[in-house]
This record gives sequence, structure tokens and C-alpha cells, in this order.
Amino acid sequence: MNHYPRQYQNTQVNTSSPEQLLIMLYDGAIRFVRQAQEAMAAGNRKTRLEKISKAMAIICELANTLDHGAGGEIAGNLDRLYEFMNRELLQANVHHDAERLVRVGEMLTGLRDTWRQAIEQVQAAGAAAKGKREGRAGAAADSPKSLSIAL
Repeated sequence: MNHYPRQYQNTQVNTSSPEQLLIMLYDGAIRFVRQAQEAMAAGNRKTRLEKISKAMAIICELANTLDHGAGGEIAGNLDRLYEFMNRELLQANVHHDAERLVRVGEMLTGLRDTWRQAIEQVQAAGAAAKGKREGRAGAAADSPKSLSIAL
């Protein structure tokens, strides 16, 4: 058995930022929901259950990482949404309901895309602030006062 893919995956997880890990969790849950849809369409009950269980585990992990103190109302809303998704996944499995899988997949995709945009905006704002700080430091170095100290 080739262990390199697992080793690569472990390295990727261990070296990722919290933001990257969040996106990876969403990507995994989305992938498992899609695989559950495929298994349901193929009539593969065992794979359907396995993939739904994996998606539910990821959603539980997302819920467990919520910081209700810092997140306030948003954290509470996300917690309720995660609970809803897990109920939908459970019902999808029990009632062989592909529509519920589609609905959860769409919700997860929407949340992932929203988080990705928020992360990009925060990173862009941080880069702009860093550029301003560096710009001021560069301007200070070129000021006559700095030059007289350097001479």
C-alpha cells in the first residue's frame, strides 16, 4: 500500500493556517455529500452511509470549533445551520432523499465561498496595512532627519 498520499495530506493539514483548514473542511464535506449523492443514485447503500457519516462528522467539527464568545450571534446562527444540515443528512439517508443531499451541498458550497471571500478580504486589508506601514518606514528613511543621522 502506498502511504505517500496520506503522508502528503497529513503534511498539508499540519502546515496549513486556520483559514486554510476551514476551507479544507468545507471542501471535504462538500466532496462527501457529492459522493453520497453518487452512491445514492447508484443504489450503493453502504457507500452512501459512509459518505454521509463523514460529511456529518466534518459538520460536527465545524460546529465544535465555533467561538460563541467572540462570534456572538453569527456563531449561534452557524451552529443552528450546522445542526439543520446534520438533520437533513440524517433524513436524506433514512428516507433515501437526494434532494436533501443537494440542499446541504448547496449550503456548504455557499458557506465555503463566503468564508473564502471573507478570508481574501481580510488578507488584502492586512497586506494594504502592511504596505502603508512599510511605505511610512521607507519615507522616514528618506527624510532629511534620517539622512543626517546616516551621514
